[in-house]
Amino acid sequence: MRLDATASGLFPIAPTPFTPDGRVDESSLDTLIANYLEAGATGVTVLGIMGEAPKLEPEESLNIAARFVAGMTGLPVIVGVSAPGFAAMRWLARAVMDKGAAGVMIAPPPALRTDDQITGYYRQATEAIGADIPFVIQDYPLTLTVQMTPRVIRQIVEENPSCVMLKHEDWPGLDKISALRAFQKDGSMRPISILTGNGGLFLDFEMERGADGAMTGYAFPEMLADVVRLQKKGERDAAHDLFDAHLPLLRYEQQQGVGLAVRKYVMMRRGFIACDAQRKPGGVLNAAARAEVDYLLARLAATDPRARL
Repeated sequence: MRLDATASGLFPIAPTPFTPDGRVDESSLDTLIANYLEAGATGVTVLGIMGEAPKLEPEESLNIAARFVAGMTGLPVIVGVSAPGFAAMRWLARAVMDKGAAGVMIAPPPALRTDDQITGYYRQATEAIGADIPFVIQDYPLTLTVQMTPRVIRQIVEENPSCVMLKHEDWPGLDKISALRAFQKDGSMRPISILTGNGGLFLDFEMERGADGAMTGYAFPEMLADVVRLQKKGERDAAHDLFDAHLPLLRYEQQQGVGLAVRKYVMMRRGFIACDAQRKPGGVLNAAARAEVDYLLARLAATDPRARL
């Protein structure tokens, strides 16, 4: 299976589960996959920022990708291959595609500042990994500090036929989605899939602006899948009602420095993973924070029974 511009639905960004002593928890990988399938995932993305990819050894990265490919029962698996140098990027990209991955995701390095630097980087990245590998642009300026305008994204797409998807997580970014869809409508940019991140914080309106689905790591992937489905059916109020019920927990997850710790804690409580450990260095929730998350879960359960733990 190869990723293409028709991809839609829910592609959860998977965390990497670890044991308390820092080893990759392979049993929890299987549990995570099973829960994503039950939640309605139409694909999955691994080794992203949430997956703590920089803390993994190359063979660990490859083994995790291969386990997801084997477990997702034919659904597309996207693998983050961002690296400081193109040699490492090429090795992982070619290796995971050989294992059956559908495509790769490439984030721009933080040093890029000008439009020419950004477009030049993606030309070089495409040349490095091979034009036969479908890839996803990760547009995440809040963390990566690289600002991509709609025109820059259009240029990357037009110059690189193997670019088939944008992971959109600019903030504010709703107008960017509208601009990209306008390019497609006037014929100045070929169609691409747009899946959105930012923890799902703007998914309600991102779908209305033309997004094809979600690619993020919120600890209730079922909610993301439901919002995408309801919006596609035109059930706007139902989509917003469900989204609004989850908004306090979504907001809490957005805290810089502890967001991943919050997600892993909730996923552990939900039985998605056995342990909420991060590989060092990593954030840790103290007792007060855990109590606050538990309180938010209890409140959410009054509206969404899936939060009853």
